[in-house]
Amino acid sequence: MEIQHLLDTIKPDLARVETEILAHLNTEIPLLNEVGQYILASGGKRLRPAIAIFAARMFNGSDARTHQAAAALEYLHTATLLHDDVVDGSDMRRSRKAARIVWGNPASVLVGDYLLATAFRSLTLLGDLRVLDVISQTTALMAKGEILQLIRKFDTATEEDYLAIIIHKTACLFAAAAQIGGILAGAPPAQQRSLYEYGNELGIAFQIVDDALDYVEDRAKVGKPLGADLKERKVTLPLSRLLQVATAGEKTALSALLRKDIIEDGDVLAVVDMMSRHEVLPYTRAEARKYVERAKSRLNGAGQQPGGAPLMDLADFVVERNL
Repeated sequence: MEIQHLLDTIKPDLARVETEILAHLNTEIPLLNEVGQYILASGGKRLRPAIAIFAARMFNGSDARTHQAAAALEYLHTATLLHDDVVDGSDMRRSRKAARIVWGNPASVLVGDYLLATAFRSLTLLGDLRVLDVISQTTALMAKGEILQLIRKFDTATEEDYLAIIIHKTACLFAAAAQIGGILAGAPPAQQRSLYEYGNELGIAFQIVDDALDYVEDRAKVGKPLGADLKERKVTLPLSRLLQVATAGEKTALSALLRKDIIEDGDVLAVVDMMSRHEVLPYTRAEARKYVERAKSRLNGAGQQPGGAPLMDLADFVVERNL
């Protein structure tokens, strides 16, 4: 099933989430409204809210509380995007100029802080300590992930380091979304745990594919320039794999390239060519597929529910997507 067709099955729920999201971006401060609306309306598919809604539908269904929690998940996700772009010095986000380029770093950081505070305020009003606990732990994990990435060096990086970073930065929020959907819909504790594990595996697969797309030459639908991660010297799985399988001469060239003051477009194309010769991107996609299959198996961990098919379909989309 195409992702849009899948999301159309919960269109009324997502519309209510959207209303909830925008409700807090109509303040007396024009700059706050402009920056918040700019990034929240920049084309994201609302995957994390969708996961929460699909998880809830496996049990007693989604309601206003699910929508409120789903909006908080999107606030948290968006806050991290604003902060990440400042930390990474990124110029583009979802095929548009990053908010920091349009309004500057201080505005991006402060609006991110506002969205983070709004997420916690919303969850506090929700009144479910289980949900608040999940999100509190998730926020701490995400912050640790940013720090792990900050201190990671290309010449000592391992795939284990990479997995630790993406579990902290990305997968934990997917996991939280699935678990929260289950919590609010009355899922038993064992199935809440299975949903969390599903989301974690799904989030790992999602980030692996996202990192592979950084090296796809056709940029028509990819929301950042070719080799953006490479230029920021992020050792994601494709580059880590290349460093492992490259010839001795290629490894020497890669080491020299990564030590340059500025990595240029021609350098990126050279790396993409190396990756093509060593079939790095097919390897990366296959690794993502392993995590997708593990995600699907988690849904069976405490007894498959009749409404679990959309989460299965969503897992397939994650690994097959081209944008």
